Amino acid sequence: MATEKKISYEAARDELVEVVAQLEGGQATLEESLALWQRGEELAKICQEWLDGAKATLEKSRNDG
Repeated sequence: MATEKKISYEAARDELVEVVAQLEGGQATLEESLALWQRGEELAKICQEWLDGAKATLEKSRNDG
């Protein structure tokens, strides 16, 4: 999977929630906002990869059974 697969789904989701809250707060500079946005994109990708993996595992076990 992705570069940061070591981070758990829950940790990535929680950090993503924090990033979104910071962006919605509107207190960050443009440069900070861009960095937060990029981090949010990375975290969203990590979460999606975890969910895709879980879905594939469920589908495989359903097909094998």
